[in-house]
Amino acid sequence: MLSSSRALMILLLPALLAACDRQSPPKEQANAAISGEVAPTPGEATAEPKGEAAFNYKIDKSKAGTAAPDFVFQAPDGSDMTLQDFAGKPMLVNLWATWCAPCVAEMPTLDRVAAAHGAKGLAVLTISQDVQGAKAAGAFFAKHDLPHLKAYTDPDNRFGFSYATGVLPTTVLYDAQGKEMLRVIGAMDWEGAEARSLIDDALAS
Repeated sequence: MLSSSRALMILLLPALLAACDRQSPPKEQANAAISGEVAPTPGEATAEPKGEAAFNYKIDKSKAGTAAPDFVFQAPDGSDMTLQDFAGKPMLVNLWATWCAPCVAEMPTLDRVAAAHGAKGLAVLTISQDVQGAKAAGAFFAKHDLPHLKAYTDPDNRFGFSYATGVLPTTVLYDAQGKEMLRVIGAMDWEGAEARSLIDDALAS
C-alpha cells in the first residue's frame, strides 16, 4: 500500500508539471498516477517540436550556491545513486519525462554534450520523472539513439518537487563543489552558444 506522502506526491505531479507543452501525461499514465498502478505501456511524446519552437527557456540564478540534494535515485540497473556519487565533477542534472515533447526534443543535444564534455569531467545526468520509472525510461532509451546518456529514474519525483519550477524539462548546473550555479527552466539547445558558455563556466569551476 502506498504511504500517504507517496500517494499525495503522485496525485500532485500533473499539476506541478503543468507548464510543459505536453505536460499532461497520456491517459494511461494519468490513470496509473491516480490508482498507483503501472500502466500497460509507457507514455511517450509522439511529436517533437522543430526549430526554434523546440527550445523555449529562461535562466534562473536565484538558487546559486545551494548544495546539491542528497535524494536517492535509480541507475538503469536498479541500483541506488545520489548526486554525491559524482563528487568533484561539475554536473548537468536534467529532469525530463517521456511524455514531454520539449524534453524529447532536447535529449539529442544533451547526448552530444555528454559525448563532447564527458571526458573533460562534466557529468550529464538525465533523470526521468515518469511515475513508471525504469519501465518508461528504459523503453524510451531502447527506441532512441542516445549512447552517451543513461536512463536514470526518480519515480517518486523527489527532484521535481525539490526544484519546484513547475516545468519540464528543468536542468540544474552544479559546479565541481556540488553547488548550484543556475537552472534552466524549459528546453535549451545545449549545443548553442549560450549553453556552451554555461558549460565552460561549470568546467572551469
